[in-house]
Parts: sequence; structure tokens; C-alpha cells
Amino acid sequence: MVTLDEVVVSATKTEEKRKDVSNVIIVIDEMDIEESPAKNVGELLANEPGLDWRTRGDYGGATGEIHIRGMSGNATQVRVNGVTINSPSLGIADVNKIPLNSIERIEVVKGSGSVLYGSGAMGGTINIITKRPERDEIDLKASAGYGSQSTYGLAAEQGMFAVGDFGYYLTANRYRTLGFRSNSDLSHNDASINLVLDKGDILNVSLYGDYIYRDFGVPGVQPPTGTQDYYINGTEFFNSESASLIDRGRDNDAHGVLNIDSKPTDWVDLKFRGDYTYMDSYNYDRWSFDGTGARTWVTNKVLGLEGDINFKPFEGSNLLVGAEYKDYDWENKNRDIDSSGGDVPGSTSDISAKLHTLGVYGEAQYRFCRYIKGVAGVRHEDHSEFGTEDLPRFGLIVNPLESTAIKFNYGKHFRAPTPNDLFWPAGPYTKGNPDLQPETGWHFDAGIEQELFENRAFLSLTYFNWNLKDKILWAPDSNWVWTPQNVDKAKASGVEVGTKIGPFYDVSLALDYTYTDAEGENQNVTRRATYTPKHLFRGNLTYWAPFGLTATATIRYVGDRYFYGTDKTTTDPVSTLDPYVTMDLRLEQRLFEHWLLSLEGNNLFNKSYDTYFGSFTDPATWQTSSGKYPGAGRSVFFQVAYEF
Repeated sequence: MVTLDEVVVSATKTEEKRKDVSNVIIVIDEMDIEESPAKNVGELLANEPGLDWRTRGDYGGATGEIHIRGMSGNATQVRVNGVTINSPSLGIADVNKIPLNSIERIEVVKGSGSVLYGSGAMGGTINIITKRPERDEIDLKASAGYGSQSTYGLAAEQGMFAVGDFGYYLTANRYRTLGFRSNSDLSHNDASINLVLDKGDILNVSLYGDYIYRDFGVPGVQPPTGTQDYYINGTEFFNSESASLIDRGRDNDAHGVLNIDSKPTDWVDLKFRGDYTYMDSYNYDRWSFDGTGARTWVTNKVLGLEGDINFKPFEGSNLLVGAEYKDYDWENKNRDIDSSGGDVPGSTSDISAKLHTLGVYGEAQYRFCRYIKGVAGVRHEDHSEFGTEDLPRFGLIVNPLESTAIKFNYGKHFRAPTPNDLFWPAGPYTKGNPDLQPETGWHFDAGIEQELFENRAFLSLTYFNWNLKDKILWAPDSNWVWTPQNVDKAKASGVEVGTKIGPFYDVSLALDYTYTDAEGENQNVTRRATYTPKHLFRGNLTYWAPFGLTATATIRYVGDRYFYGTDKTTTDPVSTLDPYVTMDLRLEQRLFEHWLLSLEGNNLFNKSYDTYFGSFTDPATWQTSSGKYPGAGRSVFFQVAYEF
């Protein structure tokens, strides 16, 4: 149930009631996750108000990006227990990697978050809080499942307070699928541990670590109908389903984060965080025109330190001051492949770079009376490559009634260029640009949140408007070498509507709609933004039966999306992705108190849809055509779980 008295922590880095926060927030708790038919975090968040989940065709290893209010995926910052999981190389967080069974709560803070969270929080911040042990309880759950496309999954979790104030929570998962088309398989393994020392307000320490390993095929676009199987030296390179049958990807990700909280008095709250990230990405690419290719390893190591102090000098006031330091170590290693699949001697290139940033921030909150509260903050960011940015933010909350919150939020945002943008090694087709400047702009939103019918219904309505200059875009130069430039601008406005009703008579209903009018501007034209749908809708219906059955149905609608290719002079799209509707269903039956049987069906009506465009060249004819990344068809998954 959503209420304005619900406590959130992500918007201000302090515990605040929802009605006291100027940002628009989405909260998803553990029950929401367990009842959802979603297979991953991307599907879970898809089409929530203002959120657009995108993948290149839903294949097993496809990156899942969350785009907020029409901004790009690298404008969404994703954190797990405080550590940023966005790839430093790309700026994008792959939310499909994050196991659902480790999550206790998700808080999505929309609007400019750069004051508190720095680079990449332009559209908003997704804060994921993992499970912790609970006192006097032993949590234990194990599950196994099997489904379409030879998919199977194994999962286990266990948590408890072992000795006195010391507790732990463990999770582990193994997931494998052959995928819905050729070379779309995935092998995923992950494990996490959350160690907790809880001595109440005086000291709360948590040490969290996780490891994720993924090996997957990269099928590319679906070739045009009638494409014949193609071989080089006896090796099949593509067929009518997939433009690549041998391209592969592999990810090794590890995170560790230490959080220390202490509240020595009622008016002082101290927090410290230290984190370390290791991300290693491997790609094996072969080109069908002659069989040659490349193997690429990109390694990122990030050390982060942050501390802040929250003062409450008198009733109704808060002053948060803090500093955050990050040190980036980036390495790119490349080795050429010959037409027979072997390494080319002497072709190895190895380039590395180091970056560091320091952000100092402060934010003040003051409630003038029971009806009005103001927020003002500023961040000074110092980046080793491009210099400094100063980022202000202002907010206002009006509470004319206990059940009403009217919110205004206005702030400057920015995104620093990534190491890939700056340092990608120069080659015949690509090169980085060390002279890039950060993307900057402003983000405004105004909305109302209203409780109705004694908190049995919750309504939110928000208008947003943002702009962006110096947008970083990879595009071919005069020699057709792809390189990033600060060349474009972007802007958007829109409306978000969210409604949650119930439970009434064991039924709850959620209806969400987003309208986004997003435009991109280059030196030639202003036109509708690429791949950004104007209309997003989601409906979610849950029923709890008295005999232990829970049924949840989710329907999603995504509007049409424009694509212009490399043409920068036209306002008419080269191609358009059609709108589509999907429906998912989850049935869960509890038996004998501890056993759970569940059946999930995704895209039940087997509706075909496409997510992105790409090009395909058939070397047999040398004809180049526009291919599409197809979405997954119908799938089902049956699972048995035991919990104690």
C-alpha cells in the first residue's frame, strides 16, 4: 500500500516521509517483487510512470537499460546498497543482471539527482536495497524451476542473526537458457552476502559483496526473410534467425561496499561509505564479409569513498553536508582475429587510463509551517579531465491536507564523458575524443500525490520538462571513422499518471501512463527523439484467494518509435518501430505452509514486436538492408520453492 507517510531514504540520503520530499518517487517493496511475473529488474520497472525499459531484442545476455522521461540510458544512475553499478566504460547500468531474490526494496527518484549523486543522475536514480537479516527470525528459501527454451533456474537464500548483534544474508542463483533464436543463449551465475552489525542508532555497520558471471551469445539483428545460411571455411556465420551465430560476450562483475551509520544524538546523523567495483567485459566479434574479427577486453576498477553529516539544529530543519571521491582505472585490450578464427600475431593493442572525481555537496531543508517545506542544495564537482561543474537544486513541498502533497523540483544536471568516449583506441573504424565536455542541462517537474478512501487508493500526477546541451553522440566523421562529439541538444516535456487502488475484496489494481514529447536537435534540424515512444502504459491486477493462491496479470503498451539512421538532415524517420502490447501472468499457490508452486507466462498472446534497428549486409549478394532486433515470443516457467 502506498502512503504519504511512507519513509524513503534515497531522495535526500536521509530518512524522510514521502510527503516531505520534493522529488517524485516510485517505491517497490519485497511483496511487489514476489508477486510480479517479471523475470528481471528491467521487466519489473518497465512502464512504471516515466520509466522505459529497453533491450536489443530481449535475448539472454541483452543489456537492460532504464530510460527515464525520454533521456538516454546513461542518464539513469543505478545503485545497489550505495555502490554505483553503471558501467564506467559505457555509463549504462545493465539492470537485467541484478537478481530479484536479493532485493528487499527499490526506490526510484525521478528528476535531477546530480546534487547528491553526481554524474549520470540526470533523469533520476534507482536505488536498490538488498535483503538484511531480521532479529529473532531465520530466513531460508530454495527454489528450482524449468521452462520454455530449455530454461532452468536454481536459487537459494538464507539469513539470520548468528551471534548477538551480528547477522548475515546470503543469496545464490544459477540460470541457463538456450534463448528464443539462434545464438541467444545465456549462462548466469551470481552470489551475494550482506554482513550486518546492528547496535541500534549508535552504530549500524553493513558489509555487502556480490559477484556476477554471465556468458552469452550475441545474435545481432534478424536478417530479412529468405536469407540463406552462410558459411566461411566450414563455419556458419549467420542464418535466417540471427545475423551472427558465433559472436559472444562475457561479463565478470564484482562489488563490495562498506556502510557505517551512527546517530550519536537526536540532531546528528553520521554516514560513511567505502566501495570497490571490478567489471571485466569480453567480446568476441567476427565479421561475415571475410571471417576476420577481434577479441576485446575492457576492464574497469573503481574505488569510491563518501561521507556525510546530517544536522537537525531545530525542529523542521535539516542540513546535509558531504563529500564523495571516486578513482577510475580503465583498460582496453584488443587482439585481431584472422579469417580462420585464430589470433593475428603481433596485433595486440593495450591502452589504459586513470580518472578521478571529487564532489562536495550540501542540501538544506526547512519546514516553514505544517503546510510548506523548502529544499535547496548545491554540488561542486571536480573532474580530472574536464574541470569543474557547479550544480544547484531547489524544491518546494506544499501540504494543504494531510493526504495531499504538491511538489516542485528544479535542478541542474550533468553527465561526464566515459573512458570509452575519451580514450577508445584509434583504429580504422573508431576512435575516442579526449577533448569532450560534459553534457549539462536543467530538469523541472511539478506534481501532486493524493491519498484517497482512507489510504485504499493513491494517485500521482506529474508534469516534467528538461533540456540538455553538449550531448555526446558517436557518429561517423568525414572519413567515416566513428568518434564521439559534443554536437547535439535534446529536450522533452511530458505527463506521468500513476494510480494504485486496493486492496478491495482481495484485489488490487495499478494503472500507469506516461506521455513524453522528446526532441533532438543537431546543426541541421530539430526532430522527434530517436527510439523514444510518446505513449507508455501499464496495468497490473493482483488477486489473493483465501485458499493461498495469488494471481498477478501485467499488461504493457509501448508506442511507436522513430529511427533516422545516420541522416542528420531529415525530420522524417527512415523507419518506424510499430507499437506493441504484451501480457504477462504469474500464478502462485502456497501448500502446507512452507511450499510454493508458481507458474509464470510472459508475452502470453505471443505478440511479435521489435526493439531496435540495425543494418545487415549479405556477403553473398553485397546488399545492405535494415534489420530489426526482435522481442521474445511466448515463454512459460514453472517453479517449486520451499521457504522457512
